[in-house]
Amino acid sequence: MTDGLKFDEVVVGDEAPVRTHTLTRTDLVRYAGASGDYNPMHTDEVAAKAAGLPSVFGHGMFSMGLLGAALTDYVGVGNLRSYQVRFTKQTWPEEELSTRIVVAGTREEGGERLVDLECSLANAAGEVKVAGTAVAAAR
Repeated sequence: MTDGLKFDEVVVGDEAPVRTHTLTRTDLVRYAGASGDYNPMHTDEVAAKAAGLPSVFGHGMFSMGLLGAALTDYVGVGNLRSYQVRFTKQTWPEEELSTRIVVAGTREEGGERLVDLECSLANAAGEVKVAGTAVAAAR
């Protein structure tokens, strides 16, 4: 984790350190309990298969949270000004998920020095599961 990005040192194309996480069924059950999202497609293998799915799948907001944690590790706690994503594919148990955060631009607005970021979460095969953008304040 950092104290934040230094505006004068940030260059378009800079990348944050990659953060990886292997999604487990335990993650799905824990997240269901923490979030209150008890949709059986996330935790009940029998129900998921009955619905035509190959298995249970991850909560989209869990994936967004993994990416969000990598963002705050990179830009510093309290510096994230906006963060939005679109969910592009489902995540499956035992997939290794990796973050990618790239500096897309810098600007000054409203008295703040801002860094525009492109971000994504993908599996080991390179399939993007979550894609988004973020804006962070820099010092």
